[in-house]
Amino acid sequence: MAAPTRRIRIGIDTGGTFTDVVAFDEDAGLLVTTKTPSTPANPADGFMAGIDKVLGLLGLPEGHGDAIAAVSHGTTVATTQLLEGKVDRLGFITTEGYEAMLEIARQSVPDGYGNSYFWVKPARIVPRDRVVGVGGRLDFTGAEVRPFDEESARTAARWFRKHGVHTLGVCFLHSYANSAHEERMRAVLAEEHPDAVVSLSSEVLREYREYERAMTTLVDAAVKPRLSAYVTNIKTRLAEYAGVSTGSTTEKRSVPFYVMKSNGGVLSADEVVHQPITTVLSGPAAGALGAALIAKVAGFDRVLTSDGGGTSTDVSVVIDGEPTLTTEGSVGAFPSKIPMIDVVTVGAGGGSIAWLSPEGTLKVGPQSAGADPGPLCYAKGGTEVTITDAHVFLGRIPPHLLGGEIPLDVEAAQAGIRKLAEELGLTPEACATGILEISAWNQANALRQVTVKRGLDVRDFTLTTFGGSGSLLLCRLVDVLGLPTVLVPPNPGNVSAFGLLTVDVKNDYVQTHVSLADALDPAAVATMYAALSDQASDALTKEGFADSEHSFVRTADLRYFGQAYEVRVPVPDGAIDQGVLDEVAGRFHAAHRGLYGYDFAGDTTQQVEWVNLRVSGIGPIQRPEIKRHATSGFETGASAPSSTTGSSLVEEVAQQPSRNPVTRAVCFDAAAGYVESPVLWRDDLVPGTVVTGPAIIEEFGSTVPLHPGFVARIDEYLNIIVTRSEK
Repeated sequence: MAAPTRRIRIGIDTGGTFTDVVAFDEDAGLLVTTKTPSTPANPADGFMAGIDKVLGLLGLPEGHGDAIAAVSHGTTVATTQLLEGKVDRLGFITTEGYEAMLEIARQSVPDGYGNSYFWVKPARIVPRDRVVGVGGRLDFTGAEVRPFDEESARTAARWFRKHGVHTLGVCFLHSYANSAHEERMRAVLAEEHPDAVVSLSSEVLREYREYERAMTTLVDAAVKPRLSAYVTNIKTRLAEYAGVSTGSTTEKRSVPFYVMKSNGGVLSADEVVHQPITTVLSGPAAGALGAALIAKVAGFDRVLTSDGGGTSTDVSVVIDGEPTLTTEGSVGAFPSKIPMIDVVTVGAGGGSIAWLSPEGTLKVGPQSAGADPGPLCYAKGGTEVTITDAHVFLGRIPPHLLGGEIPLDVEAAQAGIRKLAEELGLTPEACATGILEISAWNQANALRQVTVKRGLDVRDFTLTTFGGSGSLLLCRLVDVLGLPTVLVPPNPGNVSAFGLLTVDVKNDYVQTHVSLADALDPAAVATMYAALSDQASDALTKEGFADSEHSFVRTADLRYFGQAYEVRVPVPDGAIDQGVLDEVAGRFHAAHRGLYGYDFAGDTTQQVEWVNLRVSGIGPIQRPEIKRHATSGFETGASAPSSTTGSSLVEEVAQQPSRNPVTRAVCFDAAAGYVESPVLWRDDLVPGTVVTGPAIIEEFGSTVPLHPGFVARIDEYLNIIVTRSEK
């Protein structure tokens, strides 16, 4: 059997409208990107169509899948299911006497206690009539207080089978310290209700706080059937597609297939079906990681990422090339304690709707027109003005999408803006710029949420914008937030798919161990970290990594005694002794001061308490190299003695082999009206090129409106670097 002559790794990010695909030819070092329409009815169809399309761009014949070396996938299957609230009949088994755990939940009220009068508690993920208690009790050390009640366990299993509840979450009190009762419950379910899909809290989240552990377990159980079916379907079709022809038959070939996790790693399809909750934010996680790598290579170590799509914008923080993580996240109405990249989402995408409040004020989002019917300019039956319509009206984006593949109805957008402006008593230009101003402030507030609220100064960061709509308001974000620099990577619409090719296999393990620092035994801590590392090592071995390739990252959650929430800090490698424990405590004091502005390092009355020990096991994957290009020193616009409008750039670019330059009337300020601005094709801008606003930089999947007073420079990695003009 002939071996494949090429080795191609593929990253696929499935969105609501488009499926983004990036292919990396490992031998040639060639990177190719494309998009294909998503197929919500069966996402696997769009997935396979994307693979076929990108392989065609690499010059391979149709169906020539034997060149595929590996596929990494970011999916929104679990996320969409939770956001839409499509949770099938779900059952909950818990400790007898604690059946009201989900109803009681936590005392916090969204938007503060001033909202208590108006807030209505949402329906629980499992209604009270499908919650069953089972006898038996453990204490917080894992010691058995009352034995597991076998008979009540069998009664519960039979009840769920009788009532047709086939998806179950099991969360017993203190099972993070001892999983024996939960494991026995699973054995009983296997005997009495063998068709049940079961998630155990001791496997999903071995961490204390029973409400959050129960919710995380139930979310895992809720998404397990659908995600498992989806991943299995793709894996089967991928094996058929990548099969090798042997005469009259084709042998299936198992292709390494990885799924993106919320924690910034990937996991094989075989393993991810057992940990479905880890995929709930896989799309935003991949984008943050791809943008982090691009910015780091370009020389920026403190970065904000902004991924603008059709319905929302996702923002995150990257420090020293690593996105920040949180265990206090949520998906829709469901809290989740699994480690995930700290992403804040705001309803400010291209399809976000502009509307009038009952008081007559202009609002934007979070409602979205989506892709169907979409904005007015899509001419697919949309009836409400959106952010995209405002951009079209002002001339900031072209009258088409995807390089001309999708024409836009400019007249429909103009009519909608004029009608809304009349209702507001504004000029159409003031109405359209007002819509975009509100959207910009919504995005700015999200960026403040991931910086200022976490003790970081937003002005210390470079903003990296990507996604189809991510770069449209970057100049206003610079003004609103006082940002020094914005970076727009090449092919910004495919950064999430590119990110899938840059991430390692990663598994997280946690063990709760609550103890005051003064009473902590270094030997006991070392034993627990060794056990967690062994679990991580076993998982990496299953993934095919040799022992020499395994790496581990240790962290710990600490707090001051009496506090309710913890701060995570790194734990040094090597042997654990009292000196290491003291160093971790010192890191905690510094991190607490950075987050909250104070610490108790010098106060002996304030004791440090350890809560959770964590280990991440990492298996490395080959990353595509971001190529460096020679800088031409070709500067225009800013260096032109008689013009700062970028017109000289149009003349210079016209002398190069490229498309003909054009200009377009663009409104950047309602008071100033429309100004003729050069429209530049990004591929024509070589490294070293400088563009001075006003100008419009267009490419296949994105547009950068460069306002007056701003300068854009093309760096040696083909990034657009935008700053305020020094003049």
